[in-house]
Amino acid sequence: MDTLKKIESLISDNDVCLFMKGTPDAPQCGFSMAVSNVLKHLNVNFKSINVLEDEQLREGIKKYSDWPTIPQLYVKKEFIGGCDIVKELFEKGDLKKILINKNILEN
Repeated sequence: MDTLKKIESLISDNDVCLFMKGTPDAPQCGFSMAVSNVLKHLNVNFKSINVLEDEQLREGIKKYSDWPTIPQLYVKKEFIGGCDIVKELFEKGDLKKILINKNILEN
């Protein structure tokens, strides 16, 4: 499967998809850990993809989103953002609202 199709499949098949360095239990960078912890704090069931295991996927997701950094969070196929954006949305309460509006979390 080519990289673009793999990315599209991962985003389509998972309501909440986090492309990160490492795993939620063993993050390999502070930014990935921060976004993973935000999702855990909100009790969100999410699919994590360790981009360090696949260099093509790591570069491909940057091109796919036109976003230069990892982590990247997608909710119901919509690109939400990287670490700074996710943290800001969380701190304002807007991330929870997005997740409720997309029927990921209950109100």
